[in-house]
Amino acid sequence: MWREALLVVTLCAGLALAQFPRECVTPEGLLSGQCCPSPTGAAGDECGSSTGRGQCVAIAADNRRHGPQYPYSGRDDRERWPLRFFNRTCQCNGNFSGYNCGQCRHGLTGANCDQRVAVVRRNIMQMTAAEKRAFVDALNQAKSTVHPDLVICTRRYQEVLGPDGNSPQFENITIYNYFVWSHYYSVSKTYLGPGQVSFGGVDFSHEGPGFVTWHRFHLLQLERDMQNMLGDPSFALPYWNFAIGGSECDICTDDLMGARSAFDMNSISPNSVFSQWRVICESVEDYDTLGTICNSSESSPIRRNPAGNVARPMVQRLPQPQDVLDCLELNTFDTPPYYSTSSESFRNTIEGYSAPQGMYDPCHPQPPQPGPPLPQWDRGSDSSSLPMIPSSCCCTRSPTPSLTSGFADTNQVMWFTPKRTLPSDTTAGSTWCPSGLRSQMRKCLSARRIVWDIPTKSSGQLVPSLCLRLSLWPWWRQWWPWRRWGASSPAQSELVPTTRLRPCSRCWGKPSAATQRMTGDWTSRSRSSDPPHFP
Repeated sequence: MWREALLVVTLCAGLALAQFPRECVTPEGLLSGQCCPSPTGAAGDECGSSTGRGQCVAIAADNRRHGPQYPYSGRDDRERWPLRFFNRTCQCNGNFSGYNCGQCRHGLTGANCDQRVAVVRRNIMQMTAAEKRAFVDALNQAKSTVHPDLVICTRRYQEVLGPDGNSPQFENITIYNYFVWSHYYSVSKTYLGPGQVSFGGVDFSHEGPGFVTWHRFHLLQLERDMQNMLGDPSFALPYWNFAIGGSECDICTDDLMGARSAFDMNSISPNSVFSQWRVICESVEDYDTLGTICNSSESSPIRRNPAGNVARPMVQRLPQPQDVLDCLELNTFDTPPYYSTSSESFRNTIEGYSAPQGMYDPCHPQPPQPGPPLPQWDRGSDSSSLPMIPSSCCCTRSPTPSLTSGFADTNQVMWFTPKRTLPSDTTAGSTWCPSGLRSQMRKCLSARRIVWDIPTKSSGQLVPSLCLRLSLWPWWRQWWPWRRWGASSPAQSELVPTTRLRPCSRCWGKPSAATQRMTGDWTSRSRSSDPPHFP
């Protein structure tokens, strides 16, 4: 089934960094369509305009038609996001960020957002026992801490004000469960009405060029939320380098993600804090048939791989280091038809639908290697983990995706060098995607000032990548990451844009354009004293 990326265009406004700010989901806010709160709470200080932090602006959404895979218009709240809910939001100036321009861009701190802070993502297996314990405690705290700013929508827009028209259908949610919910919201089907089969032929965050951008910002959002929770702007989510071959899960121990229970092979050991976690977003059938939306109610415990990869030979073994290097050798970000059937595509390979040397056919997989199925993938229950990825090898409802997503992120950082190719900007009038795709994709993602403690490519020790399918997260603004690796780690140079680019957009269909080399848009400057960063 075709699953495309939704055409979502924002004006790079603050709401792109948060879907439903609590301050904006009052009856008055929803009826007015304006979400421009003050970071200080002062009257008349929309978006911190009195101090130059930002201004309230109208959102300009792309009104070009969808691709042929999505035959509807106006049936899904996520079309032309976020105009169904808000048409005016904050646009932040300079280094200010957030839905009310009250925060700093990633990698910056201070009252004026002019102080750099290095966020170092480390290999979790190289952390000390105390550091591992601190990370697990932080994740557990995020699971139980109500998000201070954001809420979730539990009904579609036509029912969002409640039966009396004055009871907004939004709920509080914890920080980690918001990470789960936002992924669910991006992949849920389009509800067409009572008695009609919900349309599942599109996907907002997978099986298309936006996969890596969406999921990186998903990770950045969780990392930012946890930094705020801990009061530590340097807090970083570690990554798990699982390109070690074999079938052993080295993070499945009670001091990390939890060992198997001695009493139930599909449960987590009671000695792990994660055995107490409960999942959300399990009532998939109700969502599809009744038009309801996942809420914050927790249900069953995490079930570890209940037959999840027994029937999936591709995920019965961990990738080898050579698989990682093969991923990194692919020269083109994405290839026609810009979908899960793309071959020799870095995006499709990192997402897990293609092997580096050619196409992986999920209908005719290679015979599994002997040995037990991998134990590491946590899922919410023994039913499908998410509506669009039944029996997925990775589910955001468990704690492991923060590690696997970070591992994929390291691969993206090292792959994006100036020699790589992205879809062309010259496809005006394409039936698959608007013109300017390349600029828009570069605008969609940034890993500002994130430092990785990984070996260099030239050392021959590099193994961070992801050749298994990652099914992890939002479709918002930022820059593409670019980084040049030097003779030592971390790198001592940065690449910065010479011009500002246009607002981010995304498309239901896939671009039909040929690819072209990216040259002339980026300049490098050496920095021996400052931490390397992504502009």
